[in-house]
Amino acid sequence: MTHPRLIAAASLAAWLTACSAVAAPTPTAQPTATATSTVVPSPTVVPSATPLGCLTASGSMTRRELQNGKPAQEFLIYLPPCYDQNTDQRYPVLYLLHGQTYQDDQWVNLGAPFVADKLIHSGEAPPFIIVFPDDRYWNLPPGESFGDRLIQEIIPFVDHTYRTLADRDHRALGGLSRGGGWAVHLALTRYDLFGMIGLHSPVIFNDDAAVLERLVPAVPASDWPRLWLDAGDRDGDLGSIRRLEDLLIMHAVPHEWHIYAGDHTNAYWQAHLVEYLQWYADGFSKQVPAAVDMTPTP
Repeated sequence: MTHPRLIAAASLAAWLTACSAVAAPTPTAQPTATATSTVVPSPTVVPSATPLGCLTASGSMTRRELQNGKPAQEFLIYLPPCYDQNTDQRYPVLYLLHGQTYQDDQWVNLGAPFVADKLIHSGEAPPFIIVFPDDRYWNLPPGESFGDRLIQEIIPFVDHTYRTLADRDHRALGGLSRGGGWAVHLALTRYDLFGMIGLHSPVIFNDDAAVLERLVPAVPASDWPRLWLDAGDRDGDLGSIRRLEDLLIMHAVPHEWHIYAGDHTNAYWQAHLVEYLQWYADGFSKQVPAAVDMTPTP
C-alpha cells in the first residue's frame, strides 16, 4: 500500500510562526489515559481592528498525547469558534485519518480547520469538533493496532475530556488513502460507532479486500452509516475502489459515489476538501439539537 507518488505535506511548524497561539481548553478528569497537550495556533486569521465576537474568530488547535502505552498516541484536535464561551453546548465530532507516510497534520495542512471555520462562520455548518489522530507508525508493529487505539483510547478520551455529543449519530469518521483504508475497515466492523463514514481515495487493506464479498453483506441493512466514496480517475487504486462500489450497489447499500479528475495526491484531496467537510456538516445539521445562543454577551 506504499504510495511513492504522495508528496510530503508541509509541516505544522511552517505556519506556527505566522499565527498567534490560542489557549487550550481546561480538560476535565481523564479516564485511564495520561495526557499531555501543546497548544497549536489555528491557521485561520481574521484581521480586524475591532472585536467581532467569538463566532467570527478562528477555532483553536491543540495537540494531545495519550500515554497508555509505548509508543504514545498523539492527535490534534480542532475546537470550533465559541467553544470556550458556550460552556453548556455539546458538539458533534469528526475524526479525520491521514494517509501513509504522513502524520496527524496532513488534513490540517490541506486546510481542514480553515474550511471548518468558514463553514461555521457562514452558517453553512453547525459548530463541530475535528480530531486528527496520528498513525505515523504505519510501517512498524504499532501501526497494526492503530484502529484499536482509535476505538479504545482516543474516542473515549475525547468524549470524556471535551463537550461532545457522544453517540453514533453525532460521530463521523473520514479517511484518505491509508486513512481511507482504516475507514473502510471500521465501516465494515465498527459501524455501531459512526453515523457517517467518508472514504476518500481509500487504499483497501489486503486482508479486507480478500473478504469484501463476505463483509459487505454482513453489515445489517439498517446499520449502515451514511456513506461517501470518491476517487480520482487516474488513481492507481481505482480498481479496488470500484470493486467496493460495485459491492455496495449489489447489496443495495445507500452511498454517494464520486469520481473526479485527478490522481492520488494532496492536490486532489485539497481540491475537494470543501465538498468533504460540507458533506459531514450536512449530516451533522440533521442531527444536532437546537443550538445554544452564540451571540456574544455585550
